[in-house]
Amino acid sequence: MPFPCLQPQPADPLLSLAQIAGADRRPSRLDLSVGVYRDEAGRTPVMRAVKAAEHRLAETQPTKAYLGILGNAVFLDHVRALVMPGVDAQDVAAIQTPGGTAALRLAAELLAAGKPDRTIWVGTPTWSNHLPLLGEARLDVRCFPAFDIATQAPLVDRMLDIIAAAAPGDAFLLQPLCHNPTGVDLMPDALAAIADALAARGVVPLIDIAYHGFGRSLDEDSERLSALLDRLPHALLTYSCSKNFGLYRERAGALFSINRGGALRDLITGNLQALARTSWSMPPDHGAAVVATILGDAALAADWRQELAAMVARVHAVRQALAGHGVVGAIDLGPVAGQSGMFSLLPFGAELVARLRGDHAVYIPDSGRINIAGLAAERVDGFVAALRAAQMRSAA
Repeated sequence: MPFPCLQPQPADPLLSLAQIAGADRRPSRLDLSVGVYRDEAGRTPVMRAVKAAEHRLAETQPTKAYLGILGNAVFLDHVRALVMPGVDAQDVAAIQTPGGTAALRLAAELLAAGKPDRTIWVGTPTWSNHLPLLGEARLDVRCFPAFDIATQAPLVDRMLDIIAAAAPGDAFLLQPLCHNPTGVDLMPDALAAIADALAARGVVPLIDIAYHGFGRSLDEDSERLSALLDRLPHALLTYSCSKNFGLYRERAGALFSINRGGALRDLITGNLQALARTSWSMPPDHGAAVVATILGDAALAADWRQELAAMVARVHAVRQALAGHGVVGAIDLGPVAGQSGMFSLLPFGAELVARLRGDHAVYIPDSGRINIAGLAAERVDGFVAALRAAQMRSAA
């Protein structure tokens, strides 16, 4: 037996659910599981600016040779300027990664290498891959409740208590924009209080940005993030281009380490290179080259912004339509209107989720997370009717 210690592994529950949904042939099937944007026709389109950039690259790109461990420098410069325009480039160490997931894993590896006994504090609920990803990097992962699903409110005081009790040098996972899975953003005063507490205690924030532009707007999201970073002497920030550029399968991401004064920049850059070299070695370039081409061309950037704004407006309209139904059985859809990003997390419960799948072909994870961005406006009424009927049968 060549692998005597291997054990059977469970399938990823979210991706497995998407496969089950895909095999359902009922005409009413509604897949609200995996976090991808879909238009009113149920498609995940290639954005206009992406197509134009790809055509340009096909015509003009001179080589497919390696770019180096750090990846596409033009891509990194453009993304840094987009997401944190107020941060001095000299204070930032940057590396391109194969998507946001790889950026998170590399950040976790850096945290573990920099302090082997480091604890990272993670507010729950959170993205389902956060906990196993951080744990595999040998960090001591400790969870705490950070969201009240009944009131749809973040538990800010609990977050502050955790930070106050954390050891200096610990890390703290933070999703300041378009929280996955709740859709509930922290208000500016809460973010400021959390940033001040992190700085005072010497706790390192790991900031996960996967839905930039799906909040209020690209610029407003950047302003909110800049206000957070202005209060922090150190931070790690992971970035994904999967959603806002629609580059899901191209795996275009980045990791930024912000250190005021720039004294740690070279040290961190060297360690990021060493860690990446033993993982993927060189990052894939196509998605990053597309993003660099778009952001480096005023006309393409304007068209990308316009199309992204239309996508986000569609998601907001779906939120408003859902919220307009108010209380449906025991589920209050009202709070959905004030949330942002792709998701909302509602108190469905396992029995209701099973009823929705079995009786109505509506596929939602057991957690109750809904991919709002996967719901067409014309299907909102049908979803609400299914939700009402499933609750009535559960109560019978």
